Amino acid sequence: MEGIKLVTFNIRCDYEQDGINNFAFRKPMIVEKISSEKPDIICFQEVLPHVAVWIKETLSDYYVVGCGRSEDFTDEQESIAFKKDRFNLVSMETYWMSETPYVPASRYKKQSTCPRVTTEVVLYDMAEKKMFRLLNTHLDHEGSEARLLGLNQLLRKLEAEKAFSDIPVIITGDFNAEPDSEEMKSIITSGKYQDLTKDIDFTFHDYGKEKEKIDYIFATKDVFCKSTAKWAEERDGVFLSDHYPTEAVIYLSEGGNHG
Repeated sequence: MEGIKLVTFNIRCDYEQDGINNFAFRKPMIVEKISSEKPDIICFQEVLPHVAVWIKETLSDYYVVGCGRSEDFTDEQESIAFKKDRFNLVSMETYWMSETPYVPASRYKKQSTCPRVTTEVVLYDMAEKKMFRLLNTHLDHEGSEARLLGLNQLLRKLEAEKAFSDIPVIITGDFNAEPDSEEMKSIITSGKYQDLTKDIDFTFHDYGKEKEKIDYIFATKDVFCKSTAKWAEERDGVFLSDHYPTEAVIYLSEGGNHG
């Protein structure tokens, strides 16, 4: 069996606000790390339009999907990059964390001014002849209630899924919440999803100044995790991002077999 190397990577919105860690200075390290690790799938968060263009131009071995969270589909997106020669895209959609998920830029009432989106794909792994569902999300950074509502929205949507309802499910992203927070209880105690990154101590570091575990890779029990790691490269105070990209090497059970 051939494992899937999956990475969740908050690439940090590029407004040139980070001094020596501005995106322009991080780019060479990011390219070098991705070229070295050769992940099969990368789930990016905080991708501004010009960064999305850069990702598509730079990662030529990958298809990149996602759209901006604002009403005109600009602003940040949660991009999913997957290897062209390994995966076929079966379906893809973007929806907003709100009571009206298919209204662009919609939000919950008790939420920051930032709309929040999830990018969801169903991929067919041509190497293993198996199908799986992958969600890449970024929950609200201010309101715990908005995070709770957004996460529960995802879980309800998955429970109600009619198409390919029996395939493995993976949920990645920046949840903006620690594992012991109230809003994380619904997924951690669900009995259905396992936190593949439970042994990762912290992921958000604000360029070496903080230690918070807020980035995750969850999966249904039919996903086996061989190993996890965080990409902690740093050179002369320059990091890959203000979050450590987090990697899991996974295998899909026979439940994902649609060959």
